[in-house]
Amino acid sequence: MSSTAPFPLIEIEGSPRERGRSYGEQARERIHGSVALYSGSLGKMGLTKPDIAAMAIDFAPRIAAWAPDLMEEMEGIAEGANLALSDIVLINARTEVLQLGQRNSEKDQEPDGCTGAVALPQATANGRLLHGQNWDWRAECAETSVVVKILRDDGPDLLTFTEAGGLARSGMNSAGISITANYLECDRDYARLGIPLPFIRRRALEAGHFANALRVVATTPKSGSNNMMLATAEGFAVDLECAPDEAFAIYPDESGLIVHANHWLHMAALSKLRESGLGDVPDSLYRDARVRSHLAAPAQAGRLSMDDMKKGFFDDFSTPFAVCRPPYRKDTGNLSATVAMIVMEPASGIMEVAPLPAINTGFTRYQLTMDRTVVERAA
Repeated sequence: MSSTAPFPLIEIEGSPRERGRSYGEQARERIHGSVALYSGSLGKMGLTKPDIAAMAIDFAPRIAAWAPDLMEEMEGIAEGANLALSDIVLINARTEVLQLGQRNSEKDQEPDGCTGAVALPQATANGRLLHGQNWDWRAECAETSVVVKILRDDGPDLLTFTEAGGLARSGMNSAGISITANYLECDRDYARLGIPLPFIRRRALEAGHFANALRVVATTPKSGSNNMMLATAEGFAVDLECAPDEAFAIYPDESGLIVHANHWLHMAALSKLRESGLGDVPDSLYRDARVRSHLAAPAQAGRLSMDDMKKGFFDDFSTPFAVCRPPYRKDTGNLSATVAMIVMEPASGIMEVAPLPAINTGFTRYQLTMDRTVVERAA
C-alpha cells in the first residue's frame, strides 16, 4: 500500500537555476520515483529509454521559446537530482508524452480523474473564498509528490502541490490567485503539440493579477484538453474548459459555487466539439453532482466551511468509482486512487492536503505569507 505520510515541503528561492538546483537536491528521491513511474509506463508500451528521452526532449525547444526561465529551472532540477534534462521534461510533459506513447500501443494509462470546487465569499461562513479538489491518478504518486513553496523576487510567492520534479499542479500565490485542474478530452486533442500543462499552471500562479492568470490559461495553445478552475481571494472564480485551441468560461451559480469533474458542461463547447473521454471516466457524470449536493445547502445559507468542502470531497457513493477513490487495481493493472485532497483558503494563504484520503483523513497544513493588501481587499 502506498504511504499516507504527509507530502514533504520543499522551499526554494533565488534565480531560476538556483531554485531548480535546490528543488532537485531536496526532493531527489521522490523525483527519481516520478521518473521511474512514467518510464515504466512507457516501457510497457514498448518504448526504450532512448525513445522516451527523445519524446520528452522534443518538447524542450517549444518550452524554451515560451518560458526560457522555466527551462532554466528544469535544468537546475536535473542538476540537483542527478538526472538528465529529458527526465525532468518527462515529468512536466508526462500527460502529453503518455498520450503520444500509447497511440501505437495497447492502452496502459487511464486519465487523471479529479473533482474540483470553488465557493465564493458569499457562500462561506467566514466570508473568504474556498477552493479545492481531489486528484485521482496513480496511487504510487502518494510517494512521489511534494508541496513546493517558491519565494520570488520578480513576482508573487507561490505554493503548489505537484508531482516531484514538476513545476506546478494545484496551488495559490501571495496575490491570492489559486488554480486546480481536471482532465477533459475531445476530438481536437493531439492534432498538434502545444505547451505542456504544468507550464501553463505555473505561469498562472506567477501572475500578480487575476486577469493575467486567466489570459495565460485561456489563450496558450495546448496539445490536449484540460479543465482549469481559477479563483481570486478578491472574491471571484472562473472555470475554463479548454480545448487545445479554444476556452469556454463557466461562472459560479447563484449560490456562489462552481463544481467540475471530467466531462464538458458548457453548452457552446458541446455544440462545437465531440466529448471523447467518458468511456474512461463515466463516474464523472455523478461525481460533480455528488459534491454539489454536499455543498449546496451550506452555500445557500452562507455558512459553508472548509470542513464542509472536505465532506463533499470525502463522498464515497458508488465506491471505488467515487469522488474519494480508495486504491484499487484497474483492468490495465495500474493501482488507481484519489492521491490527494487539496483544500485552499487563498486570502489566508492556507493549503491543507491529505494523501490517499479514502484511507487517511489526516491533513497537513501548509502556509504562504500573503500580500496584506489582497487580504484586506478580500476581508
